[in-house]
Amino acid sequence: MLKQLAQFLTRWAANCLGLAAAVALNILSISGGARYLVVSGLLLALLNAVIKPILIIVSLPLIALTLGFFLIIINGLVVYVLSIMYPPMEIQNLWFAMVAGIIVGLVNYIVTIVYERFTTNE
Repeated sequence: MLKQLAQFLTRWAANCLGLAAAVALNILSISGGARYLVVSGLLLALLNAVIKPILIIVSLPLIALTLGFFLIIINGLVVYVLSIMYPPMEIQNLWFAMVAGIIVGLVNYIVTIVYERFTTNE
């Protein structure tokens, strides 16, 4: 149980870092400061935990057909849904949401690799 909580908190922190990087690159804007950035990261982590697996299962044929490229579109859709659900986070269109999804995904990937290195006992 503690391991899953630690993984979720790590994902939450990674989402916050990814969103902060997207804000720094002017891809999206979060009005209100760091508190709203943290809430955006939490909501994105929850959407990734609940809605993203359903989207992946439903679109499995498209993912296979595009050799995984459709996952970028799914990431963008999740970020775009977040911007609709949470008004302090503003994004111009789906293309910017896909770029933000790529950035958040890369930051999540890097943080996950670092987290697994520190938690693995080798």
